[in-house]
Amino acid sequence: MKELFSRHASAIFGLARRVLNDPSRAEEVMQEILLKLWHQPERFDPERGSLRTFLLRETHSKSVDVIRSDRRREAREDRTQRPPTPSPDDLEREVWDYIVAEKVRQSLDLLSPEERDAIVLAYFGGHTYREVAAMLSIPEGTVKGRIRAGLHRLKGTLASSGIEP
Repeated sequence: MKELFSRHASAIFGLARRVLNDPSRAEEVMQEILLKLWHQPERFDPERGSLRTFLLRETHSKSVDVIRSDRRREAREDRTQRPPTPSPDDLEREVWDYIVAEKVRQSLDLLSPEERDAIVLAYFGGHTYREVAAMLSIPEGTVKGRIRAGLHRLKGTLASSGIEP
């Protein structure tokens, strides 16, 4: 391995550095190429060419893979950091969602405090009936009744303001 390193490392590093334009990444590529040959020496076929040619071909291929991988990663990061431009349909949907949310808030305010608390804890808080019952210190059946009655009233109020389920 020492002889392999002394004979070919500078050529591998030089090519990787020219392709990648980054000495530290070039060192990583050089290390990977030499380790790959060490672990899989059968991949080299002397009938197809010299060892140096094989190593340089592997180096070039690996360096190009690194560049492609970096570009894909950068593109992914750009997509996740840049908010998507809303289309007119998205904008209309967003406005409609805002209107519906405001109507739901107004309709919730018309419910009795007992119904509103049970619905808010169960649907917006994500709690089970049993958890809501424990939080409000009332029986579970009472929680279910308040939620059922409150949702029925909420549905009627929303329907009268033009919002159908």
